[in-house]
Amino acid sequence: MTETLFLTSADVTDLVSPPDYVDAVREGYRQRGEGGAAKPRQQFFRADPDGLFTSYAAILPETGAMGGYTYSAGFGAGDAWFVTPLFDAESGEPLAIIDGASMNPFKTGAAGAVAVDELAREDAETIGIIGTGPQARGQLITTATVRDWRDVRVYSPTREHRESFAAEFDADLEANVSAVDSSAEAVTGADVVITATTASEPVVDGDLLEPGTHVTAMGQYHPEKRELDVPTIERATYVPDLTERVTQDAGAFIAALEAGAIEADHVHAELGEVVAGIAPGRTSDDELTVFDSGGTGIETVAAAHLLYERALEAGVGTEISFAPASEALTGRL
Repeated sequence: MTETLFLTSADVTDLVSPPDYVDAVREGYRQRGEGGAAKPRQQFFRADPDGLFTSYAAILPETGAMGGYTYSAGFGAGDAWFVTPLFDAESGEPLAIIDGASMNPFKTGAAGAVAVDELAREDAETIGIIGTGPQARGQLITTATVRDWRDVRVYSPTREHRESFAAEFDADLEANVSAVDSSAEAVTGADVVITATTASEPVVDGDLLEPGTHVTAMGQYHPEKRELDVPTIERATYVPDLTERVTQDAGAFIAALEAGAIEADHVHAELGEVVAGIAPGRTSDDELTVFDSGGTGIETVAAAHLLYERALEAGVGTEISFAPASEALTGRL
């Protein structure tokens, strides 16, 4: 039998700080850039009851961990559950099973923060955010560890949401955080733009993006839905989390491809290749860069392993026993 640590959402909530998430995820992407294995998400849909089942995985050889994310959303309960299995990449033994909901905005935000650090201008100080949900919060919290924001503008179609978001972060950040009345007002003149929405159609007018802007789009991963328009993708140095997914579920890339605005080789490099120094990031101050984030096992395994190590140090979690297949596969009824 193998003892495996079970960590609840409450167990992991305060174990890791935003800068630590960013450091762990940056290291995970470096390993991916140097050959670590990762695959895009797989999605399975059911119509009755309506729901979505998703999974993805990665191996981080130097961290010595592998695993991924499996979650359900919708179905009869109308809710979501995020399960993160973590394995030892040397022995193959299960290390932990983590309720992954509370870490989700931070590990996804950390991927965005790594992209901002690699692709945004060093002097970036103004950020426009489209969206006010948990993922938008995670993106702002983590990007604030890699750039000193002076001006933060947030837009949501719901006035109450954007004003509440602005009030919360105006108190928490050493920046002027304001709610604005349109997407155009949020992105015009911004050094960095983040889209974290469930929109099916573009929420940013690419013609408003000034040279030198960096854009992180992380709210959509569906071939027929997109947050960015064709001109944005056409103009951009385009960096996805995984190249393999750009024709699978990167709706903005697919739309630009179908419009004839780009070719399949429009991908500049994966984020991991930029982090590892295999491909350059930003090469000029007037370059428009895009990080297209669909979510991967890279940030998930990196964050989960860090949580696992911190949990061992703090003595939190519950041990459960797993039987190896040599014992459990009896073949008997």
